[in-house]
Amino acid sequence: MFITGYAVMAGAAERLVLGYDSFGNICGRKNTPVKGAPLSGRDMTNKKYVFFLNSCSLEMQNLKISSLSLCVSSCPQEQLNSLEDLQSFARNNGSCLCIYNLNISSYTLNPKAAELCPTLPVPPSKSFPLFNRCVPQNPECYSKYASVLISMVNEMDVFHRILSGILAGRDTVIGLSVLALAFSLILVLAFRFIRTVLVHTLIALVVFGMFFVSGVLWWLYYDYRNDPSTELETEKENVKFLLGYAIFSTIVTVVLFSVILVLRKRLQFTVQLFRVVGKIIGRIPFLLFQPLWTFLILVVFWVFWVAILLSLGTAGTAQTASGGQVEYRALSGIYYMAWYLFVGLIWTSEFILACQQMTIAGAVVTCYFNRNKNNPPPHPVLSSMSVLFCYHLGTAVKGSFLITILRIPRILLLYLYNILHQKESACAKCLFKCCFCCFWCQECCLRYFNQHAYTATAINGTNFCTSAKDAVFVLAKNSTKLASISCFGDFILFLGKVFVVCFTVFGGLMAFNYHRELQAWVVPLLLVGFFAYLISHSFLSLFEMTADAIFLCFAIDTETNDGSAERPYFVDQELLTFVSQSNKLTDGQKHRRPFQDNEDGTELQLMT
Repeated sequence: MFITGYAVMAGAAERLVLGYDSFGNICGRKNTPVKGAPLSGRDMTNKKYVFFLNSCSLEMQNLKISSLSLCVSSCPQEQLNSLEDLQSFARNNGSCLCIYNLNISSYTLNPKAAELCPTLPVPPSKSFPLFNRCVPQNPECYSKYASVLISMVNEMDVFHRILSGILAGRDTVIGLSVLALAFSLILVLAFRFIRTVLVHTLIALVVFGMFFVSGVLWWLYYDYRNDPSTELETEKENVKFLLGYAIFSTIVTVVLFSVILVLRKRLQFTVQLFRVVGKIIGRIPFLLFQPLWTFLILVVFWVFWVAILLSLGTAGTAQTASGGQVEYRALSGIYYMAWYLFVGLIWTSEFILACQQMTIAGAVVTCYFNRNKNNPPPHPVLSSMSVLFCYHLGTAVKGSFLITILRIPRILLLYLYNILHQKESACAKCLFKCCFCCFWCQECCLRYFNQHAYTATAINGTNFCTSAKDAVFVLAKNSTKLASISCFGDFILFLGKVFVVCFTVFGGLMAFNYHRELQAWVVPLLLVGFFAYLISHSFLSLFEMTADAIFLCFAIDTETNDGSAERPYFVDQELLTFVSQSNKLTDGQKHRRPFQDNEDGTELQLMT
């Protein structure tokens, strides 16, 4: 809360994109006065462009352009050769190119007008598409102006370049996130009424999308690398990131395509799995809306987080310099606040997803352990949410905190690797990659056990540690039975997530490729891919969590009940048949009995 309050009070994210003059006024906005700066605090609502008084001979000192800058309503389209031309332009266009406190009528009368007005002749200029600067069109002036602007952007730290890219591409990021939402909704409805043809169609689209996106990435990398106009550091970073994206996409494409070829014979088994899961969801139809609420909550949190990050990146104190000019100086502790804010992003996002998992697990548990399958309990989703908020928020906090603890070292290793990649030896590189892979594997395993721990909490009502211990014990005892059931279904759901990410990233590539000017668009593209995966995960994980919860309930059911008339099983006929067929397919045995109690050998029987 302290960081949020500080960012809101001290930040001004609009300065990154809208630009500001030498007196602390943000162009296109109504401003507040700065003490000691008499020309500050002006209403610049109709003055949206930054104009430099000496645009043909700019110099840069400490990341600041030495020339005075003003906010003007329009850039001069024709060359202005005299003070009379400046006066005529101001009267005809309402755009004053001299210092604010100099009246238009005094342009030709004030003896100091030459110092308070731009250097003559004023070259024709037009507004720059990203930062709203008046860029001179005279070839000689343009080359000097561009060289200074390139040097300024290249010397900016990565943090501020990223913020500029996010602000410049914010509309595209939002639009692509909505596109990912639409793809996810389509897949959720498709999996609800899945058929064999749909599985084949999904796999074909995923394969096509992966190959197509990989090809587009390699084409864009070749196009950028051979572009002679690539001078900005942001454009060079685009080339580096495109190469990394292309290599990563190609590797993932080859691996997934190989796995699809190996597992192609089990498609019918996957159809049966989703029919069983679809039957449970049919009994609890409001489960289909649960990912939507999660998505909306995540969107609100992400918008809040990005707004705070942008405000934090521009936080600083306004200090008055000579001549009533204003300079903004950032505090050194802002970077530590940004890292703390980043940790908060991970933990809070994981907490929101954990609440969704517990809600779904609680509803499935309530439905599974209901004796009358034809009469499900009323409002299981609302009941599960009420139990979560009343008793089990601590469980969600602990589970999401463990994920955050494992993810932070992985991010730090990646950060150190990017900093030291030019100085480290081959042995150090290998060590970094091994540690990175190890943390990633641990995170995946922890996610799997967390999900089952939430289900065990919904069944027994115990705390996180006790539920995790019980879940691990049940999974270890029934690992051969449950692994073969959920493995291929999880893989198909993963392909669905890949489908959403592939086509969303492709849309991002096409959109950002048209905006190359001074944008670190690879970072917004990475955010698009990250948001697309989280959105698709929030929706498609509904089937994954439902299936895992069903089979964990089944395993606990067979552990605690013996199938007798006094203690009948809760499992129904369709689930029992599916589990039996899946184990026959896995073990290659045609006459194996379904499941047996490990203690007395009692065969699993349907409840009466």
